[in-house]
Amino acid sequence: MHATLLAGAEKCGVTLNQDQQQKLLAYLELLSKWNRTYNLTAIRDPEQMMTHHLLDSLAVIPAFRDAKNVLDVGAGGGLPGMILAIWALSAQPEMRVSMVDTVHKKTAFLTQVKAELMLTNVSVHTARVEQLQVKQKFDVITSRAFAELADFINWSAHLLADDGQFIALKGVRPEAEISNLPAGWVVTEIRPIVVPGLDAERHLIFIQREVSGK
Repeated sequence: MHATLLAGAEKCGVTLNQDQQQKLLAYLELLSKWNRTYNLTAIRDPEQMMTHHLLDSLAVIPAFRDAKNVLDVGAGGGLPGMILAIWALSAQPEMRVSMVDTVHKKTAFLTQVKAELMLTNVSVHTARVEQLQVKQKFDVITSRAFAELADFINWSAHLLADDGQFIALKGVRPEAEISNLPAGWVVTEIRPIVVPGLDAERHLIFIQREVSGK
């Protein structure tokens, strides 16, 4: 597993130090352990979890290198939020990662991971994202397999800083969802992502407020 993690991270363009490696493997172990009771993910096999969850989340990290305050909506088992937080703790110490989910057993798991791995850069919220209120708005709001783009934006736009952006993790390029974006929002980039060991399409969809006058 360790070798798979290192080789996969390298292919994703992410360099992991010893602490990051240990924390990522510890996270995977916790996910596997809690999954037996709490059904956090349909994937049971730890090796599949490595590819479909851990490397799938590591592959998006280059898109977050400039982010300072990130919200993961519908965080579930912490993908990509917890992976991002583990990487950022030493690679980008000024970054803060918040995660929100409505399901208490999932946020209980996230809170346990935060405590066991001593992730001082993590905040966990049990709430509907449309009802969430925060003191400081986010420069990046992300989600993975959460909702259609229109719903994602409508439910969480109140939490995005004026110059912030959404980064949605999607599988096949979601043309219909893109054409159905709410008024005032525009796709600025569609970035294909290659996940090592995963034979499936992945895309990052970057969305920002439309600049008035354009």
